[in-house]
Amino acid sequence: MQALHKLLLLHVLTYLGRNALGAKIINGVKVPKDSMLFMASVQTTDGHVCGCSLISDNFVLTAAHCDGDNDDDVPVRVVFGTHDLRKTGTVRHVEQRCKHPDYQNDTLENDIMLLKLSESVPVGGTIRRIQLPPPDMNLQPNQLCRVAGWGVTESGRSVDDLRVALVSVVNQNVCRRQWDEIPANVICAGGYRTQNGACNGDSGGPLVYKGVVAGVASFADHFCRDQRLPNGYTDVSKFRPWIDQILKENGC
Repeated sequence: MQALHKLLLLHVLTYLGRNALGAKIINGVKVPKDSMLFMASVQTTDGHVCGCSLISDNFVLTAAHCDGDNDDDVPVRVVFGTHDLRKTGTVRHVEQRCKHPDYQNDTLENDIMLLKLSESVPVGGTIRRIQLPPPDMNLQPNQLCRVAGWGVTESGRSVDDLRVALVSVVNQNVCRRQWDEIPANVICAGGYRTQNGACNGDSGGPLVYKGVVAGVASFADHFCRDQRLPNGYTDVSKFRPWIDQILKENGC
C-alpha cells in the first residue's frame, strides 16, 4: 500500500509540475546562447508547460504526461530558437501527438511522447537537433549529465531564461529503495543527496549525456528539497524501435 501511495503521489506531483507555468531547475546556471540549441518550449494556449528536444526536422521528444486531459489543455505549439521565453522565437504548431501506446496515466510507465510539427523547422543557427542514444546505452552510477528547463529557480523567483544543472546518475537499486517503487525503463539522476536537479514544470526536458538525449524528465518530489528522493527520467534508449518507427512513417 505504501508503494502504491508513493506511485500515486509521484503521479500527482509530476502533474503539478506539468501544470506549473514555467520550470524549476535547482542550483542551475543560465545557459549560454550558443549551447543546448536543441531545447524548445512546449506550450498550450496559456503558455509554457514542458520542455522538449528537437530530434528531427519535424519531431520533438517530450513526456507523455505533458499531454492535457481536454482540448483546452493540450500542447498546441512549440517554440524554438530562443533561451528567453519573453522573445518570440520560431513557432511551429503541433500537428500530431504521439504518446507511447503503453503509457500508464496512474504509474507513469512509458512516460514518453513525440510531437509532430505542422512544418519542418530550419535547422542551423539558433536551432539544432540532438542525437538519440544507441539502443544499448546503459548509464552507470555517478556519470554526470545535464538537465535544463525554464522558470522558477531555488530562490523561488520566476525567470524566463533557460537554466541548466549538472546531475549524477543514481544507482537503480538505491532509487528503487528510496521511492519504494519506480516505473520500468527509468534513469534516476539528481535530487539524491544533492539539491541539483529538475523540479516542477521541467517535465519533458532532456537528460543529456555526451551530446545525446539519454532521458526525458518524468518525476521528482514536490518541493524538490528532499535529498532522499532521486529525480526520474524515462530511459530513451529503451524506446528506440518505437521512436524510429514513428520517424520512418512520419507519424503515428
